[in-house]
Amino acid sequence: MSTSPVTRSHSSPPTDRRRVLLASLVGSALEWYDFYLYGTAAALVFNKVIFPSFDPTAATLASFGTLAVGYFVRPIGGLIFGRLGDLVGRKKVLVITLLVMGASTVAMALVPTYEQAGVLAPILLVVLRAVQGLGAGAEYGGAAILAAEFSEPRRRGLFGAAPSTGVYIGILLASGAFSAVTQLPSEQFLSWGWRIPFAASIVVIGVALFIRLRLAESPAFVEAQKHSREAEVSPVRDVLRSEWKSGLVVIGLQTSQNVVAYINLTFLAAYLTGTLKLPSSVGPVATTVGTAVTIVTLLVFGRLSDRIGRKPVALIGIAFSAAFVYPYFWVVDNVRTPLAITLVVVVSMGVGVGCMFAPQAAYYSELFTARSRFTGLALNREVAGALTGGLTPLIAVALVAAAGDSSWGVALFVIAACAVGALAVGLGPETRGRDLTATTVTELRSSTGTYR
Repeated sequence: MSTSPVTRSHSSPPTDRRRVLLASLVGSALEWYDFYLYGTAAALVFNKVIFPSFDPTAATLASFGTLAVGYFVRPIGGLIFGRLGDLVGRKKVLVITLLVMGASTVAMALVPTYEQAGVLAPILLVVLRAVQGLGAGAEYGGAAILAAEFSEPRRRGLFGAAPSTGVYIGILLASGAFSAVTQLPSEQFLSWGWRIPFAASIVVIGVALFIRLRLAESPAFVEAQKHSREAEVSPVRDVLRSEWKSGLVVIGLQTSQNVVAYINLTFLAAYLTGTLKLPSSVGPVATTVGTAVTIVTLLVFGRLSDRIGRKPVALIGIAFSAAFVYPYFWVVDNVRTPLAITLVVVVSMGVGVGCMFAPQAAYYSELFTARSRFTGLALNREVAGALTGGLTPLIAVALVAAAGDSSWGVALFVIAACAVGALAVGLGPETRGRDLTATTVTELRSSTGTYR
């Protein structure tokens, strides 16, 4: 007979929870500061100074291709570091991923231009992007799990929104940094101004490392270790054999969120400058405001998932994003004012992405057992990232070019991605209230609904 979730759950002290909250937030902020810096630079800088071409579309595609490289290696990082996180603990792995990811980002500030180093410039950039992706492959997953496993069941959705909020704080910082340097004269921006935000990430690395080294290990991980013999623990085997359905839910929801998010965060800047010929500052400013609003809505929707469940909140975001995509592009294509573009970005990110992203730390953690949670979450989330997050800008640019500089193909692409997410989440389980110390699938499923 399985042990009751009530008797096996161990509440962590408030001081530990506050430290975890801060560690999850700062670590996720660094990850997405780094990644969004690259995405913005791919749209505004790398296609001009690293991948020069007489064809602007070809240069943009090459630039976004290196963006995709980071996503293609992220599942490898998720597999390697996720497995380690399930075997040796969450804390140790999160320190390693922080250093790997942060060091590669700082090094990007030193990459020479194509004019200075020829083909060596794009090679160095691709290598650093791959290393960055390896570390990032387990960063959000580890932060999400740590936040969920330290939280009280009744507030897991709200507490788990911390790493999601950290993601958008990182994006806000990166977007704000690029908004500032784009105010420089074009020649100065392209020669040295773009390097400043990359070099500045060293400050966040120091803060995050200081916080994480002071953390205790997750109580859910410690408890699960007591109930599992080492020889029985095989996280990869468990994820692929007995928890693959949970993996499909993660991949489906992540597909919808990634496509909608990266249309806003990465593709839009290139579309506004390359196709609509608007000033380069319009995209970063719109995403800066949209990101600031999303930080607030993530907390609201995270708390809502504690009240009505993870599935309803995620499905609201998916449905809204599919319905809003045509009005979104109509405004962008026809109104074209910075204020109007900012407003539609705010709505798309704040409501659509906010609803899909807010419950994920709790939802994804509750889908997997304690002894394979890190592997299951990181691997499946990053597989979806490789398929959609890395390819979304490439696909969107290609669709615009194929449609004669029209956006209707991109809108259909968003709707298709939302259909995938709706199917996966709709067929998946509601997980609110599950016991995160459960070590078998049967025990995990039977623990649903242990609080009201």
